Amino acid sequence: MCLIIFAHQAIPDLPLVVAANRDEFYARPTRSAQFWSEDGAENNILAGKDLQAGGTWLGITRSGRFAAVTNIRDPSQTEPRPRSRGELTMNFLRSDKPAADYADTLRQSFAEYAGYNLLLSDGKAFYYVNNVEALSRELEPGIYGLSNGLLNNDWPKVLRGQRGLENLLNSGAELNPDQLIELMANREQAADAELPNTGLPRELEKRLSSAFITDDSRGYGTLCSTAIIQDRAGHIRFSEQNYSAAGTATENCFFSFTRSAHVPEKV
Repeated sequence: MCLIIFAHQAIPDLPLVVAANRDEFYARPTRSAQFWSEDGAENNILAGKDLQAGGTWLGITRSGRFAAVTNIRDPSQTEPRPRSRGELTMNFLRSDKPAADYADTLRQSFAEYAGYNLLLSDGKAFYYVNNVEALSRELEPGIYGLSNGLLNNDWPKVLRGQRGLENLLNSGAELNPDQLIELMANREQAADAELPNTGLPRELEKRLSSAFITDDSRGYGTLCSTAIIQDRAGHIRFSEQNYSAAGTATENCFFSFTRSAHVPEKV
């Protein structure tokens, strides 16, 4: 996952709104979003699945637990780490720990993962965890943007996404998942003067500066966009738009359900 724009309790009627793009190498095997029936999950977790490492980049449960992860772009970090970042989200979605407690337990394993940003919501508290800076903090209500740097970095696609979501929320019209998917489909690259300096060659930095990425030379790009809207009554709408390596829309998955009572932990 490489870009997540989200609103946490920014407006009373919509306590959670998420718009996200997953960027990945085209050859990496994945499964589209569905309710998981494996591993004792009891059809509680709604998420795509990384079929190579077994975890997920983003998901939500029937009880409203939400988690998502992005890697932190650092070309100097070349040493492989023993554990997959996708298990961070998966383990949270399977558990019944409060977000604060789960975030606290991760401190002891920071060094076992390559650099990551992790978002965790238990339906009440919302936490941000970053293992590179060894930080964990609860987020105040607001609109946030996260890519492969730090939370709310002033990267052009992060700022553009935050402004776009703010405009949608303030429009007065009913928000729908298609608007969020469209928000994430922006292929406009940043101007040279606006490019962040993350240690990558400038041409590659430019190709990665748009919300929606297609990079045929590396076999890499945006493979799916996800929209999540939860309203005050607990009704959750989840939409995933998948894309081919050519950047054309393929399968769309849509789910609508009402947030349930607590689902017991199964691990």
